Amino acid sequence: MAAPTLESIEKARRKVEQAKAQLQALEARAATLNRKADARRKIILGGLLLDAAMKDAEWEDRLNTLMKRINRDQDHKAFAGWTFQGRPADG
Repeated sequence: MAAPTLESIEKARRKVEQAKAQLQALEARAATLNRKADARRKIILGGLLLDAAMKDAEWEDRLNTLMKRINRDQDHKAFAGWTFQGRPADG
């Protein structure tokens, strides 16, 4: 086996750096997709919770109990002026 040259060492370094950059890009993309999927799940679950609370008094009570557990100011601000309408009168 021939002794490594400065050129072959530099070529190998470039390959390693390119591989690291590709790995970093793949990890960033995976993290973005995971955050989007998580947000979508939360939106769907929130919709299901609201729908259940609109149709069932027990779920309405549970939602109201959960709303009382909000303790961060920024979370309170997200619900400023929002009221839960409750179940329909005929439901």
